[in-house]
Amino acid sequence: MLYNPPAFRQTDLPALQAQIATSGLTTLVSVGAQGPIVSNLPIVFDASAGPYGVIAGHLARGNPQWRESDLSIPAIAIFMGADAYVSPGWYPSKQEHGKVVPTWNYSMIVARGRLEIFEDADTLRAQVETLTKRFEARFEKPWQVSDAPEDYVARQIKGIVGIRLHVESLEGKAKLNQNKPTADQEGVAAGLSPSPRTADREVAEAMRERLKR
Repeated sequence: MLYNPPAFRQTDLPALQAQIATSGLTTLVSVGAQGPIVSNLPIVFDASAGPYGVIAGHLARGNPQWRESDLSIPAIAIFMGADAYVSPGWYPSKQEHGKVVPTWNYSMIVARGRLEIFEDADTLRAQVETLTKRFEARFEKPWQVSDAPEDYVARQIKGIVGIRLHVESLEGKAKLNQNKPTADQEGVAAGLSPSPRTADREVAEAMRERLKR
């Protein structure tokens, strides 16, 4: 369960699915006999599969997560957006009453569902080709799986295990100072905008877009 106060809760399913579809990497968390197991992996997302979609990727065969996960217990995939430290000095209300403290703004999506493991070589290759096409598409001369020697590709496929997360719920959270007065929100956006850190500027832009609505 994600701690998600109503002010920060995001419930627009198509918007959440669109954000996942543009994400490149997720943090997969499952549960085994010794507790939580965590891996980062690149993914593809099929929003049309089931009520919430299916997240697919692969793990190295040497990664114990695929063997040790209890598939009867739901797993989660975490997608983190931009994040930024918020200084109390950016709140106009600091000058009024001083009752302000630092915080952290961020956005995230948590997908929860049933984890499936598969090892079929043809299915794995198809998934790897789909992943490759997705992430190589931005290049003028995209690399293809078929560019590598066939025997080499076959060995690489033997070294991975496929995973699918059949999503049963999606929770979105965007903590952007919505619980503060508008002037304080504007002050934070103004404070973050000149930052050399890309994520700070992205949070500032997200705050401004939300204020427009």
